[in-house]
Amino acid sequence: MSAINKLLCRVNSGSENSSAEARAMSASQQKPEEQLKAFIAEDPNSRYTFDGERGAPQSEICREGKEQSRKCITLMMQSTAMFSAMQAQGFFCALPMEPGRTHIECRRIPQS
Repeated sequence: MSAINKLLCRVNSGSENSSAEARAMSASQQKPEEQLKAFIAEDPNSRYTFDGERGAPQSEICREGKEQSRKCITLMMQSTAMFSAMQAQGFFCALPMEPGRTHIECRRIPQS
């Protein structure tokens, strides 16, 4: 393969990698509220839990799906903002019944 062909291959594959990186970067540059909405939209009727250290800038939210599947993401939102955002999405959020647990459980409020 000539040097020109090698260079063209590198440039072409580099542009493909750049577009994939750009898509990944644009998803990570979304506002946390938009990331949360997209995460909930994948399975809006599941049970969600979230937890974060007091005053920490990020929280982890997990979805408890069907068949014991669990998916978690970390968002740059304090837990108080996460609580408000979940309520705005139509969820009822509360502490679990077990006193030793510190996460918040959220369930969708049925629409009548």
